Amino acid sequence: MGYVDEVLEKVILKNPAEPEFHQAVKEVLESLRPVVEANEEKYRKEAILERLVEPDRQVIFRVPWVDDNGQMQVNRGFRVQFNNAIGPYKGGLRLHPSVNLGIIKFLGFEQVFKNSLTSLPIGGGKGGSDFDPKGKSDREVMAFCQSFMTELYKYIGKDTDVPAGDIGTGAREIGYLFGQYKRITGLYEGVLTGKGLSYGGSLARTEATGYGLLYFTKEMLACNGIDIAGKTVVVSGAGNVATYAIQKAQQMGAKVVTCSDSNGWVYDPDGIDVDALIEIKQVKRARLTEYKNYRPNSEYHEGKGVWTVKCDIALPCATQNELNLDDAKALVANGVIAVAEGANMPTTLEATQYLQANKVLFAPGKASNAGGVATSALEMSQNSERLSWTFDEVDAKLQGIMVNIFHNLDNAAKKYGYEGNYVVGANIAGFEKVVDAMLAQGV
Repeated sequence: MGYVDEVLEKVILKNPAEPEFHQAVKEVLESLRPVVEANEEKYRKEAILERLVEPDRQVIFRVPWVDDNGQMQVNRGFRVQFNNAIGPYKGGLRLHPSVNLGIIKFLGFEQVFKNSLTSLPIGGGKGGSDFDPKGKSDREVMAFCQSFMTELYKYIGKDTDVPAGDIGTGAREIGYLFGQYKRITGLYEGVLTGKGLSYGGSLARTEATGYGLLYFTKEMLACNGIDIAGKTVVVSGAGNVATYAIQKAQQMGAKVVTCSDSNGWVYDPDGIDVDALIEIKQVKRARLTEYKNYRPNSEYHEGKGVWTVKCDIALPCATQNELNLDDAKALVANGVIAVAEGANMPTTLEATQYLQANKVLFAPGKASNAGGVATSALEMSQNSERLSWTFDEVDAKLQGIMVNIFHNLDNAAKKYGYEGNYVVGANIAGFEKVVDAMLAQGV
């Protein structure tokens, strides 16, 4: 049995009932086979893969808080610090009822390679809770965040571990978390990113993941002789990533015709109205059923169906495993030329393989959605220097980072004989930097 297969077997045995983590590890290790086989003796002796798939530490804790009716509630909090070979742990906090240890581990594992690809000095980590901020009052969210940070603060710091936002964790939640960290420690430091502009946040951070997705996609298309202008795009999701991906795609001359939330999806043949989307989701915190009030010519559909719409480019920007094999078949049948992931692992392994087999340009999330964490690292730099850069300065740096990521993974794929396979390229390019650092630092 080869080294990769041995480690995969151990991961499944040692981490039962964690399918998302198994999926993430399998996807990465399978694509690393060429580089592992070229260095098998050395990597096996140094237990590189075993060290890579085992987090440095996993913290699970109780989060008690009191709701508006005076009832005590108890949630579970997580922080997984995966690998800090190239810098402090960096990764978001996800607040969603589906959160469990396996999901946080999969996200943290992916984050190691994503952060490595940015070429910035940040390691990989992730955290969160099964708390659901939807439908909660501001006071209830504050009570939860303060309790969560009362435990989390022991494990984080500007040079140790710097959490950020994720699903369910926006500017409001980051503000409450930062306030509690400052209150407990007495330190005013860049311990969280995604902060408000009035207290150390970075311009362009809100837009960064969506904009970065489009900078990457445009470069990938251009290097394959395709112009993004004039193309029809379908997007899933209606959060920050989806909203600003739609905005940037339309600025680049493409037409985005869909978006979605957990209840249903919108088809707008005239192109999604970003201002209306922001008003509905960010101001009113309402459902997409209201979109028709702004655009009478649009259609609202319950359930799932974004991937059935004919398009040139598909951008999954909602959540993990939202694009399955049947969806991939529908996209290919409708002539899709590129799929770029805006969320973390939104495409199942079978769907990814089907798209690649049908010559669809496929950009994995650890590369194409790295704009958010890259800009978080730029926020850390600004905090360390006690400076604030302009929107255009941050945006220009982001664009440069995303273009570099594409060329790094493109070159890695070519080097190992996998030209055009951007999944293999991303995993190898991210892996090589982390492994070099691990080997240099000893055991």
